[in-house]
Formats: sequence, C-alpha cells, structure tokens
Amino acid sequence: MADQSLQLRLTQKLALAPQLQQAIKLLQLTRIELRDYIQDAVDANPLLEHDDGSGERESDAAGPSAGETRDRESASDSAASEDYGDADWPVNTAGDDYWSEQSRYSGDYPEPQIADQSTGSLREHLLWQINLAQFSDRQAAIATAIVYALDDDGFLEDEINDICASLAPDQLVQEQEVLAVLQRVQRMEPVGVASRDPAECIRVQLAALPAGTSGQELARRLARNFLDLVANNEFSLLRKETGASDEALEIALELIRGLEPRPGARFDNRHDEYLVPDVYVSRHQGEWSTSLSPDNDPRLRLNDYYISLLRQSGGEDAKYLRGRLQEARWLLSSLELRNRTLLKVSQCIVEQQEPFLDRGEIAMKPLILKDVAELVGVHESTVSRATTRKYMLTPRGLFELKYFFSSHVRTLDGGAISATAVKARILLLIESEPQSSPLSDQEISRLLRETGIRAARRTIAKYRESQGIGSSSERRRAYRRTAYQSTSVQRSASC
Repeated sequence: MADQSLQLRLTQKLALAPQLQQAIKLLQLTRIELRDYIQDAVDANPLLEHDDGSGERESDAAGPSAGETRDRESASDSAASEDYGDADWPVNTAGDDYWSEQSRYSGDYPEPQIADQSTGSLREHLLWQINLAQFSDRQAAIATAIVYALDDDGFLEDEINDICASLAPDQLVQEQEVLAVLQRVQRMEPVGVASRDPAECIRVQLAALPAGTSGQELARRLARNFLDLVANNEFSLLRKETGASDEALEIALELIRGLEPRPGARFDNRHDEYLVPDVYVSRHQGEWSTSLSPDNDPRLRLNDYYISLLRQSGGEDAKYLRGRLQEARWLLSSLELRNRTLLKVSQCIVEQQEPFLDRGEIAMKPLILKDVAELVGVHESTVSRATTRKYMLTPRGLFELKYFFSSHVRTLDGGAISATAVKARILLLIESEPQSSPLSDQEISRLLRETGIRAARRTIAKYRESQGIGSSSERRRAYRRTAYQSTSVQRSASC
C-alpha cells in the first residue's frame, strides 16, 4: 500500500477579476453587440436605466462630498490610462452616477448607411463543428479566433502572431499551439478552409484524399512546386520539369482541377449589412481630429427609486441592492474605459496615417499593432480588440480600423514602405501600361526599384493577385478582346 502524505506547495497564478473580464469583453464588442449587451444589463439590473435626458435627477443626500468626488474622478482617469492586461483593476466606483458624455459627433458627415459584404454562413458552419469537435477549452478558443480571422473565401487573413495577440491576456498561447489547431481546422468541412493561400488550400485537400488515389503523389508535387505552370496550362513545361508521362500528368491535372481553390465559395457569405461608423475623422484648421459616434454613448444612469430604497432598507434587501449598485458602477466604468481606449487608439492611427488622409493609399505608412500599443501605452491585444470590427469614416471613405495596419516592404536606402502603398503603385503602373505590351511582374519590379522600392517578382505577383489583377498575358488577351469588341461595334455602327 502506498504511503500517504501531505505536501504544501506555493504557486503563482494569474487570475482576472470579474470587472477586468467585463472590460475586455466590452472592448471587443461591435456597436450592435454592445447595444444588446447593455440592454441585457439594464433588464437584469434594477439599478440601471436608460437616460433619455428628460430631466435632472435629484441629488443624492447620501452621496459623496466634493472632495471624494474629485478623488474618485482622479482614480477613474488613472484607471483609463492603464492597460487591460493589468491585473490590478480598480474596484473603485465611477466618479458620477450619470454616464458622462464622452462621445462627440462630427456634423461634417450625415448618419450613413453603408452596405458591407461580410461573412456569415461559413463562420457559423465552422463554429458548429468546433462545438462538436473534441477540443479542449484552450484549443476551442484558438480555433474560434482562427475562424473569426477568415475572409469570405475561407482564407486566413491574419498572421499567426496576430492571432496569439488577440487571445491575450485570457489565453497566453504560443505560435506552435496555433499552428497545431490550424491544421485541425483545415481538415474541417470544407476541407482546406483557413489556408493562407490557394496553393496551401490545394495541398491540404490533396492530403485529405484517400490513400492510393490515382495521381495523388504527382498532384501533390505539382501543387507544391509548379502551381503557376498548372494555372497557366503550361503542359509541355510541366512534362519537362516533372519527367512524367502524358497520361500520368493528365490524371494529376484532372485531380487538381476537381479541387476547390476557394473553400468558402459555395457558402452564401455575402449579404447586405449596413454599418454605422464607430469613429469619425474630420479636419479642423489643418488638423485631423477624431470623434466617437453617438452610438458609443449608451446614456445610462442609476435608478432614483432604487437608490432611495437602498437608503431606507436593511438586511438582505440592502445587501442585494448594494451588489447591484456595484455591478452598475463597474459597467459604467468599463464603458467609460472602452470609449477612452477606442478614441485614443483611433486618434493614434489617424496621427500615424495622416499622409494617407492627405494623399491616399499611395502614401500609406507601414504600421503594426505593436507600434500603436507602444504609443498609446497598452498591450497589443488591447489594440487588436479595439480595432476588430470597428469602422472609421474618413473623407476618403469607410474603413475598418485594421485596414490601417499593414506589413512593410524594404526600400533601397534601408527604410520601409507600406505594402498598401506598394499595391497602389503597382495599380498605377498597370493602369498606365501600353496595351500592346503589358508589364510583366519582373518589369514592374524593375520600375519600383528605380523609385527606391525593393520588391521581388514573387512579391509583385502576390500583391497583383490580391487585387484581382491578372498576369501580363491575361491582360494582353483582355486588351485584345476589348479592342476587337470596340472595332466590331464601330463597324456595326458604320453599316
């Protein structure tokens, strides 16, 4: 029989206070989700009510003194400057019973209704599979973050380190953990979803085929090394590069053609959804400024009747009401902090991307989450939550806040330029190219190098394809087709 003994262990563990969890959750909610969350809170908490601005409340006889109010306002300001990742969350109440006016509407823009095409069915289908799969809580959180990072075609838009940052501080995960869960998500239905490009999608689908499928090995080799030749139907070059017979090559190509390069295409992900911006950007006396949408102001206050009832009651009733009062003040404080953080992050983005607001995409500066986090003084995960599914209305249009973040391309003098600016330059070059001899990717790379931008041919091809622009041969055929149709129309008109 094994000996029994008692052992004393001392461990350290990071625990999130309930009010910190609430603040984190509020920050990542969209405008519509925030409205529903606040309505549920008002329905569940009798001390909260909507402030319609119909009249002033009576002063609270048992309220704090002026000095106490100033102290608590100072504590609230200090809390607003802290990072969401800080475990020392203030348990102090908000400085005022009223929800303070933080949002300022810019009259330069009318309240718009802007149609947006966003995902829906594919996401729901994948989340349903995640709930049924044998994921641990940690793995399920990673898988959910991956699903929310997919575009309408089912491709993974975010980088692996961005997904890690979006999960912090709730889940501190490593890139290897995300990659392991990503492989499982890619095997879900539809197979190949969450791939980072069509080539990876095809490789995943080929790997999922039953062992012994005719032409599988050669098809995997083609997808790994010669997918460009497959896309261009370069049959002779494929035969030369692979050394395969015509029959084997035809079987492998037929296998690849039967796969789906866009796994989310068969889902009806596109539907009209009208967006109201969270942030407005305007220019006053030569300076760019930001203001929050009025929809970010929930206009909440404490209920007068229950406040007076709390003064008169005792025992269990008073204990219950005090608990609801603390919850109400936590909510008001969290909403205040949400607005301040969103406004600070938005203002920082505007300050960094002033060239874009002045001159357009060609002047976009390289910017990453870490840059904004350091300038604002918060964690990267806070910036990620504040910019996800939040929209900014500028004189140049409506953009998701994440649009202003982009990778960089090195310049010849050792500097950096935004990938968005490089894409804009590529588009300008292609728009002005001679139709008789469209620019190849190599020629575009050379022209960019002459302006000081170091971009390899493969980089040019990647950026070109991301904008839906065909290769030089495809554009040449399109130009010829357009010229032929124009000539036919002119002949018909002359007749």
